[in-house]
Amino acid sequence: MPELPEVEALRGFLEERLTGRAVARALPVAVSVLKTYDPPLGALEGRTFTGVARYGKFLGMELGTKPAEPAEAAEPAEPPRSTGRGGAGGGLWLVVHLARAGWLQWKDSFPAAPPRPGKGPLALRVELAEGGGFDLTEAGTQKRLAVYVVRDPAGIPGVARLGPDPLADSFTREEFAGLLRGQRHRIKGLLRDQSVISGIGNAYSDEILHAAKMSPFKVADELTEDEISGLYAALLATLTAAVERARGLSAAELKAGKRMGLRVHGRAGEPCPVCGDTVRSVSFRDSSLEYCPTCQTGGKPLADRRMSRLLK
Repeated sequence: MPELPEVEALRGFLEERLTGRAVARALPVAVSVLKTYDPPLGALEGRTFTGVARYGKFLGMELGTKPAEPAEAAEPAEPPRSTGRGGAGGGLWLVVHLARAGWLQWKDSFPAAPPRPGKGPLALRVELAEGGGFDLTEAGTQKRLAVYVVRDPAGIPGVARLGPDPLADSFTREEFAGLLRGQRHRIKGLLRDQSVISGIGNAYSDEILHAAKMSPFKVADELTEDEISGLYAALLATLTAAVERARGLSAAELKAGKRMGLRVHGRAGEPCPVCGDTVRSVSFRDSSLEYCPTCQTGGKPLADRRMSRLLK
């Protein structure tokens, strides 16, 4: 699943290539990805991209007002009020959540014939007036890719519930400590909770906890002040380094770039790059976590299959 670093890299990649360019056609290939119907997808056509933003793991592409027809342009009209970036003005937003298996593929050109709906991974195509554009694709059978056309991203429930962005200047150690206070949840799950902290998923929560030398089963409210400080530092360092690694990579290179930078996630059975112990895994119904026993749990393996305590 693309997480904060990859979505941030996609934001920069798209901002460089989309800003100032107009939409020629927006073609839904898998209608199920569209989670809104008003405004319709076709309302994007003729509008120009003005910027790209990130909201946690959501990618938001801002488009300006559609140029008026000549007859309309002659009519006197009160200019729309500016509401600032992300607000509800005369423009629209194309907002995407790539979910677990979604991805964006940049194209320098497209075939003249429109794509046909079918069983392939293609879900939506956006063609630019000057040629090229991008495809949104989703592999696998669990279709969770979500596309929204809205006047204000804050109206999307998933965006509205997001917690603070961990890379924002305002995200201090004190704010982080306040988010953990009173939380009787395991720290691994809390880091992944988008309503607590936005943008962190399964992979980077493993990486952050490994860097902090902390068990994923630790209860958040039981962390000491020193442990909170260490976790906060590990969180910032891990995400900042991942963003820097991803910066400048093309959309096609980001997946491989993410895998290369991971120390424990997805590396069960391999040696820990810090201590040499074997990286272990705990499996759940639809996911798994990876950790190093020596670095994180005092050498003790964690119980697998939903057990919530260390093996004795």
